[in-house]
Amino acid sequence: MSDAQADEEARGGRGGRRSPPARRVIRVLDHFVQHPDRRYGLSELARRLEISKPTCLGILTELCAAGYLVRDDAHTTYGPGPSLIAAGRAAGDGLPMGVVARRHLERLAADHHSACTASAVAGGRIVVLESVGPLPEGGRSATGKTYPFAPPVGLMYALWEPDAVFEQWLSRAPTAPVRLDRDRLRSVVAQCRARGYLVDRLTPAGQRLYRLMAGFDTTELPEEVRGLVGEMVTSLGERVYLPDADGGADGPHRVNVIAAPVFSASGRQAMVVTLHVGAEIARSEIERRAAALCATAAAVTAELHGTDPFA
Repeated sequence: MSDAQADEEARGGRGGRRSPPARRVIRVLDHFVQHPDRRYGLSELARRLEISKPTCLGILTELCAAGYLVRDDAHTTYGPGPSLIAAGRAAGDGLPMGVVARRHLERLAADHHSACTASAVAGGRIVVLESVGPLPEGGRSATGKTYPFAPPVGLMYALWEPDAVFEQWLSRAPTAPVRLDRDRLRSVVAQCRARGYLVDRLTPAGQRLYRLMAGFDTTELPEEVRGLVGEMVTSLGERVYLPDADGGADGPHRVNVIAAPVFSASGRQAMVVTLHVGAEIARSEIERRAAALCATAAAVTAELHGTDPFA
């Protein structure tokens, strides 16, 4: 999308009062946050973010002046600056639950030789607060990544919320075309709340797609591409493993991650902790790992003085 198109959309499109200049600054910052080990020249960055070079240069100059980026004069490239570190620490201090979760997740990750994360919804998006343990093959640390919080993304972040909040999430404009089987979804909600965990069986292709969606606004994709995204992530609820509905056999079953909720003092879902599997495992093994994850989630909830409304 060109600068002019962005301006026109914000004046009369779905964004209403959204600010195109501010959105372009955020896109630049998001790009450096998602690629902290890379340095970019002006031309490459402008091309990647589809921002005109003069506009991009102005943004980079101001961010360098404020310390959020630094310029390597020898190679004429830009990278993250010290102000981003300070901002990250301030955000971490404001979200202490991630620090609490990390201590418990480190033990879980070591016991299962697997990656674990703690994430929550903040500012209308899913934010990965902590990521520990060995990364999946070809993966990178997920800490700090953000994802859209709208169907078909984010079921586990609304599942243990009050029904009204869950319905509100369900009514959000989807990030991609999605088929909605309400009978299946009701079964998902009931069984996951009763068991205290969710088993996601997203395919490897879907996993890669989700990683690519990090920090990306899917509403800006062409309709044909959004259609393909919808096909790859499958319908809402279909990718959740339900023992009662998917057969009682011991397996094996393809599992992406197992997720469990952490609750606040008011009994609201404050955070989600996950245990990465990325393999086919038997039902008995799913239950064993889920029990360990639920115990971890309960320990974090207790340390945060939270209350599990489903206990």
